[in-house]
Amino acid sequence: MKKENLLDYLDQAIEKTITDYDVALDWDTKNHTIEIIVRLFAENKAHFEIDDAEGVVSEEDVIEFEDGILLFNPQKSNFDEADYLAVIPYEGKKGLKKSVVDALIEYLNEVLAEGQSDLLDFLDTDDETAVFELTFDNQKLAELVEEKQQNQSDAYLPYPSY
Repeated sequence: MKKENLLDYLDQAIEKTITDYDVALDWDTKNHTIEIIVRLFAENKAHFEIDDAEGVVSEEDVIEFEDGILLFNPQKSNFDEADYLAVIPYEGKKGLKKSVVDALIEYLNEVLAEGQSDLLDFLDTDDETAVFELTFDNQKLAELVEEKQQNQSDAYLPYPSY
């Protein structure tokens, strides 16, 4: 039987836990990264002009917001941390502890629920200076990881082989 790896486990955990939001995985074998891509959608009923992070203006009926969490190898991956909601290192071929993945997916679901609510509030205001962004609290994730470590065995999920 094939040993469960980080990518497979992530995929299953996301499918089981994050049922109300659009989430995808992007495995970049050359850069040794796995990106968890999240998308939120909201109706722009008032047709507000919305500027995105690149300065592109949109008045679309449905606003799509995309962000990502990057799992990376500190020795091999190259990226700009500012491009991601959060960046989380894994330990080379050894991978990432199950408690970290479980806590991450549980917390990400909370972040998306809060984010969806904030996005709807953002589109409901006339405030020209209002800014929408997802909020990721590394301390909250660390607390959840600690809680998971106390309640389950903490095996490593190995980084997938090509």
